[in-house]
Amino acid sequence: MGEYVIKLPDVGEGVAEAELVEWHVKVGDPVREDMVLAAVMTDKATVEIPSPVDGKVLWLGAEVGDTVAIGSPVVRLEVAGEGNAKPADAAPPKVEAKAMEPEAAKPAPQMSTAAKAAPVEVAELPKKLAPAGGDIRNVASSLRTGAPRSEGEKPLASPAVRLRAKEAGVDLRQVPGSGPAGRIGHEDLDAFIRHGAPAARPAGGLVADDSVEEIKVVGLRRKIAEKMRLAKSRIPHITYVEEVDVTALEDLRAALNKEKRGDRVKLTLLPFLVRAMVKAIAEQPQLNALFDDEAGVIHQHGGVNVGIAAQTPNGLVVPVLKHAEARDLWDCAAEIGRLAEAAKAGTATRDELSGSTITITSLGALGGVVTTPVINHPEVAIVGVNKMMIRPVWDGTQFVPRKMMNLSSSFDHRVIDGWDAAVFIQRIKALLETPAIIFVDM
Repeated sequence: MGEYVIKLPDVGEGVAEAELVEWHVKVGDPVREDMVLAAVMTDKATVEIPSPVDGKVLWLGAEVGDTVAIGSPVVRLEVAGEGNAKPADAAPPKVEAKAMEPEAAKPAPQMSTAAKAAPVEVAELPKKLAPAGGDIRNVASSLRTGAPRSEGEKPLASPAVRLRAKEAGVDLRQVPGSGPAGRIGHEDLDAFIRHGAPAARPAGGLVADDSVEEIKVVGLRRKIAEKMRLAKSRIPHITYVEEVDVTALEDLRAALNKEKRGDRVKLTLLPFLVRAMVKAIAEQPQLNALFDDEAGVIHQHGGVNVGIAAQTPNGLVVPVLKHAEARDLWDCAAEIGRLAEAAKAGTATRDELSGSTITITSLGALGGVVTTPVINHPEVAIVGVNKMMIRPVWDGTQFVPRKMMNLSSSFDHRVIDGWDAAVFIQRIKALLETPAIIFVDM
């Protein structure tokens, strides 16, 4: 038998390192050729690492969330034959099978004062707990996992431990003790609270929960966190909220969908908003820009590449509708639908997830009344869609029901003045409230 070392492959695009986001195997697992072992994420894509050979996992070279350099060993396999392992590949294992170190190698615990005071009981304890021919090195674990005390048997514990147990609502008779003669220490109480039976409930049935779960931020969630930190730390946001009457727009949308022809897709609100933004940007091109704040340069784009923020099972991604200025209403709708499906399925390409010049964010039916969207750095504007609601609106003589919706939009105040932001949103409002103008070239 030999060892086969699998190294992190070069994923291209000049990437020097990648984040390990998922293991598909663990130490001891058998693997077959072409079986996916792990997944790594770069700034540009997620890449799967397959096994080139059959074998068994001996060693894993990183934990989820670790950053691994290109060319570093990530998996060692036991294979038939000589394998490919070289002395230079040798490295201390980072993730390996548990309990590899024999118990005898561990330092013996110090005998407590209580143990010295009761030598007979301590000496007799292993004889009672160890099975015939058994190893008395397992006595401690037997104590920790022993059966709860019988009714009426008084547990051994210090006053401090008893006070903590009382405050936590724990019956000490149910707590296994690891000390001499089954004495309960603070560590035993901590372990019982974390992993033992539920604490005794007070009369009201309510009990305090002091548990804390550590969740490592990895993969796409880490990328989102880094992007948000960058945006909020470097961009002074200004948010502008405007109410829009979309009754006429919804009537038009329903009529167009009813008269659907050929392979035209169903229209949602987003294609209308995109076309309105294209017309508004033609009048204020400074909104369709990227700001390189380190170089002090604004890159004002002619093409309107609209990022459509989409929620997926793995987190928020932003597929990009390229050149919206060259697409009609139905073309925009079809491409938005295609991009949304690709994003949710995790099949969107690097090109489809990059290159936006302005972004739309929408929470759909959960859109709330007002939001404060975070700008997609290094863009200078983001338009937020809130949920649509029927509200009473005064038409001059009476209150009438109208379909109303807020637009909550944020702007980079270093580049966009408040007045320009207001003019931009007011123009979009006018187009959405009189949707026929969207189709007129003026």
